[in-house]
Amino acid sequence: MATNGVTNRKGEDDGMIHVTDDKMGGNLSHVKTGMTISPELFEKLYLTPKTPAVGDFRKRFANPTPLGLMGFIISATTFAAIMMGWGGSTTLVGVAGIFFFTGPVLLLLALIFEWIMGNFLSMMIMGMFAVFWLSFGVLETPSWAIATSYSPTGDAAEGAASKGYNAAVALYLLVWGFWLFTTWIFTLKTNTVFAAIFFFAFISSFLFSGAYWKVSTGDYGMAMKLQKAGGATFFVLALLGYYITVVMMAAEMRMTISLPVGDLSHFWPTHPGDLADMEQGEVKAE
Repeated sequence: MATNGVTNRKGEDDGMIHVTDDKMGGNLSHVKTGMTISPELFEKLYLTPKTPAVGDFRKRFANPTPLGLMGFIISATTFAAIMMGWGGSTTLVGVAGIFFFTGPVLLLLALIFEWIMGNFLSMMIMGMFAVFWLSFGVLETPSWAIATSYSPTGDAAEGAASKGYNAAVALYLLVWGFWLFTTWIFTLKTNTVFAAIFFFAFISSFLFSGAYWKVSTGDYGMAMKLQKAGGATFFVLALLGYYITVVMMAAEMRMTISLPVGDLSHFWPTHPGDLADMEQGEVKAE
């Protein structure tokens, strides 16, 4: 049934409003109501290459990426400032909340919805940083007594300065550095700002690994220099994260300003089909 010459046929989700004009003999015209965003804007909003989506989750749910990034940058900025010793800060115990709540809670919430919406790279990154903060939180929480277990006398300070404890943490951060380097390669398909975040991330991980390694060898002077260098590098990536989050929020709020992120997607060939088609060689790069 038409109402004022306008009908929308139920059961068809084609993004069209079907308009009939009784005076013109019922001629049918189509008015497009859906909007397809460009791959560049999609990657700016979701930090993952645009792929064919199943369902309408991206229309039904809000963009979760800024939420996860917000938790990350608040935690990262605080962490970096303490590593550099700003304001006389010397320990992370007082801000243990960034390791268990501010960072991981928001990152895990974002992870769930990135998974639902099919945003692969964003999902991986949210999960990656969520477990990173949680694992570091365990190290910095006295009640877990991890450092204490390395001391024969049960002294936490002695355990935290022991060779075994610091060598183990150094190796852990070294592995993280290599994984962040691997992830950085994949971010080169998104944009310059996001790729720069991971460039500084793997550099800072190697620097922190070196700091722990130097503590294990008793070279405390060099350890402090490496710690501050790692903190400064981490602070740079936190600022970049802050910037890209503001860019995404401005786009989502339909603000007229358009802040650059340095799109890199146009340097890579695109594959409009799915993975099965790519495997069978049926999709050609555009």
